[in-house]
Amino acid sequence: MSTATRPMNDEEVYSEMNKMVAFIRQEALEKAREIKVKADEEFNIEKAKLVRQESINVEEQFQRKVKQAEVKQRILTSTLINKSRLQVLQARQEMLESVFSDAQEAMKSVPQDEAKYLELLVCLCVQAFVQLNDETVNVRGRKADTALIQRAVEQAVVEYKEKTGKAVKATVVEVSPLPDSVLGGVRVSALNDRISVDNTLQARLDLSSDRMLPQLRNILFGQSPNRKFFN
Repeated sequence: MSTATRPMNDEEVYSEMNKMVAFIRQEALEKAREIKVKADEEFNIEKAKLVRQESINVEEQFQRKVKQAEVKQRILTSTLINKSRLQVLQARQEMLESVFSDAQEAMKSVPQDEAKYLELLVCLCVQAFVQLNDETVNVRGRKADTALIQRAVEQAVVEYKEKTGKAVKATVVEVSPLPDSVLGGVRVSALNDRISVDNTLQARLDLSSDRMLPQLRNILFGQSPNRKFFN
């Protein structure tokens, strides 16, 4: 019997088993390394995806917060601008009211110069006669001005006749005088007081204030930069 076909002894069997175990262990180690390499690659890929997605999320959050901050800033700026504009408008209105108040206060001194006040009353009466264009009119004024108005009406009747060639009968009504708050002047009516012309100093001041308001604004504050058209 040859040695190639004889049965292996215990040492040979043990040696062969050790070789097989070593081979299997080597195979297992290489397989484990392959699995680890592949797992590391997959981990790095997944990690890169997560990092990229998280970076995108962080950037989106940052941009959203930036936009929110910009919106808040615009709102705050707009609020402050509007508040400042309102304060400016209020200050301008107070200044205009102060101008009109000073004018009203100055108007109180007009009747103190009797000669000039009489001349003014004549002009106011003639103007009212022309506007009413009636043959009979009633003239009212303050109680303190009654005597002066009587004189003014007499002169106004004559002057009206000279200007228009028409006669007018003007009666000074004393039973219901105008209040002192009108500052002076006259209120002339016709057709049983159904129509009237208010030529009191207060009415003239109010009328002048309305008409001169745009000019006063330009004089005091200049022309508005937002205005596109000018008369």
